[in-house]
Amino acid sequence: MGVNIFEIIPKEYISLDDLKNKKIAVDSSNMIYQFLSSIRQQDGTPLMDEKRRITSHLQGILARVTNLMEKDMKLAFVFDGKSPLLKVKEQEDREYRKQQAEKKLKIAREEANEEEMLKYSKQTIRLNDDIIKESKELLSCLGMPIIQAPSEAEAQCSLINKNNDVYCVASSDADCILFGAPRLIRNLTLAQKRKVRGGIVNIKPELIEIKNVLKELDINQDQLIILGIMIGTDYNRKGIFRVGAKKALKLVKENKDYNKMFSDFNVDFDWKEIFDIFKNIPVKEDYKLEWNEINVDKILKLLVDEHSFNQERVLKSLEKLNVKKNQPGLNKWF
Repeated sequence: MGVNIFEIIPKEYISLDDLKNKKIAVDSSNMIYQFLSSIRQQDGTPLMDEKRRITSHLQGILARVTNLMEKDMKLAFVFDGKSPLLKVKEQEDREYRKQQAEKKLKIAREEANEEEMLKYSKQTIRLNDDIIKESKELLSCLGMPIIQAPSEAEAQCSLINKNNDVYCVASSDADCILFGAPRLIRNLTLAQKRKVRGGIVNIKPELIEIKNVLKELDINQDQLIILGIMIGTDYNRKGIFRVGAKKALKLVKENKDYNKMFSDFNVDFDWKEIFDIFKNIPVKEDYKLEWNEINVDKILKLLVDEHSFNQERVLKSLEKLNVKKNQPGLNKWF
């Protein structure tokens, strides 16, 4: 879900060419979830292999990641670790909503209502261990560094960005800037349109720089975190009743005693506990960013042999990357 503050923060539309030769830390779960949501059949059924195992995540990686690699971007993929305890309640609520969606999906299937089937199937998405494991394997075979965060991937991405080891963080959520990432990229895709409720919207990559956010809003980083808590985060999903981004900005500027402010709203969460997560969440300091050669043999074994992908299409996706011809065993494929 993430915190929704995009309506009040400055952003700059850029082209993918602006990211050429840039190193980018990717919030992996965020991207994989997008693949599972969008790469589906008309009735909402995800892509599957002959054994009925979901392959939407693998197709998404093969298509989008190789396209971005072709644009000479150097991507590093960061995966979530153990969630903070405060997030458990949100995860339990999400699981309940998924279970309710599954009941509605069953009814939609019985009625052969494809529109409803598509709608509710997207609400039942789960990132299970197999999906995460296979995603890591394919990304690693593509030569991408894999970083396992001890806790939230957004926090780990933000640290890597703050250390200037990457140019920016790629995510659709704003959590990264609350964790202090200097730059956030949204809509990191070659696609120029996206399906949303009610139709299709045009999209472009968006660059959000924290220095511009704080200057435009005339607040500091700590106030930005408090603003996010007021709106609602993964650790207090509902935030303060009837307080949106604009009102939260006004309140965070007007008040100096935030204990009193939250107390006056009679909130059912401890704002200091949430604030501490954004300031002091565990991160891995000894991460490594190493990009390796593409391993065609392992990719074909995973996609073609294990999951029934079309070999010709897989090779076509890899060929555009100008894979080094001296890679062992490569000549037999190209």
